[in-house]
Amino acid sequence: MSENISMIDGHLQVPDFPVISYIEGDGVGQDIWPAVRSILDAAVAKAYAGKRRIDWQEALAGEKAIRQTGQALPEQTLSAIRENLIAIKGPLGTPVGQGRRSLNVALRQELDLFACVRPVRYFKGVPSPLKEPEKTDITIFRENTEDIYAGIEWEVGSPEVKKVINFLQGEMGVQKIRFPETSAIGIKPISREGSQRLIRSAIDYALKNGLKTVTLVHKGNIQKFTEGGFRKWGYELAQQDYAQELADGRLVINDIIADNFLQQILLHPENFQVVALTNLNGDYASDALAAQVGGIGISPGANINYQTGQAIFEATHGTAPDIAGQNKANPCSMLLSAVMMLDYLGWKQAADQIRLAVEATIQAKKVTADFAPAMGVEALSTSDFAQKVIDKL
Repeated sequence: MSENISMIDGHLQVPDFPVISYIEGDGVGQDIWPAVRSILDAAVAKAYAGKRRIDWQEALAGEKAIRQTGQALPEQTLSAIRENLIAIKGPLGTPVGQGRRSLNVALRQELDLFACVRPVRYFKGVPSPLKEPEKTDITIFRENTEDIYAGIEWEVGSPEVKKVINFLQGEMGVQKIRFPETSAIGIKPISREGSQRLIRSAIDYALKNGLKTVTLVHKGNIQKFTEGGFRKWGYELAQQDYAQELADGRLVINDIIADNFLQQILLHPENFQVVALTNLNGDYASDALAAQVGGIGISPGANINYQTGQAIFEATHGTAPDIAGQNKANPCSMLLSAVMMLDYLGWKQAADQIRLAVEATIQAKKVTADFAPAMGVEALSTSDFAQKVIDKL
């Protein structure tokens, strides 16, 4: 009988037949979600001989939600995910420069999913621009709820922006707005609490997985009180709450300027294990690192609140409307995010089986259209690739 996952005394309680929400997603979501679901169901059935099963419950968001409810993110969807605790979703589209705000950001903020977690590793056989992509094995912890993604901004020429500029110039003595008459203004909140709960999650993850080094990535040389605060509060947290781990060498905390980090992940990626970043820097770094191991089409991600247990596992790429509905898309980003979900549930046997099957399928050069030309092979459809993975389980 299906039951809800719960969080009790800081520990996730997962029944054998949990209810998990899924959001199909826009664009290629219609192609990749059925493929991912088929692999997940096959792996769980095989690993646990029918004694465990996921009860999937659809939640609407994006274009499908607008068609059926008139809203891009219905309250019923938020309520269902809160009740089920765990969800998986495909890509959701966001208009550039106009229209509604990002639904991805809205979900993170509404559910307070403060940690964007992206493990970046290389699967043998995947085409990569690097000579030694296997040296890249880095887990990103990106703060998800603050920074410029808080969405506090005012459009150029609006009454609101004029009021903000008048306040800054008249009340705060700001003289550095070069063109006040034609400026839009945005606000960048970075808090001690928001920074430390993210950095704590990164440190706990490192210790749990036998990793020693946590690197704080920031732009504190320029933004001394926001990005600089992130760095300062990270060191304070480590010294206060992880003094023993620091003393006995199980934990090393260091930091690096964001632009130098983007150089060093190309030159010496092996020097980094777990990295904690503010929201915007984390966005840049996530995609840059994904490119090093073959692209965002194979990069997993999750948005997690480690205090409540709430989590959404997601495809990290866009909606790719040019190939939507054509059964061409690579499902690996969403699939490997689902593997992260299985790990999070404690269903490691099923997770490991999928990882091994994906790697074996790629090594056999059974790949979708994004990888096939570089490997000199004929491309598989999304559904055919999924079947090859199932065959390898």
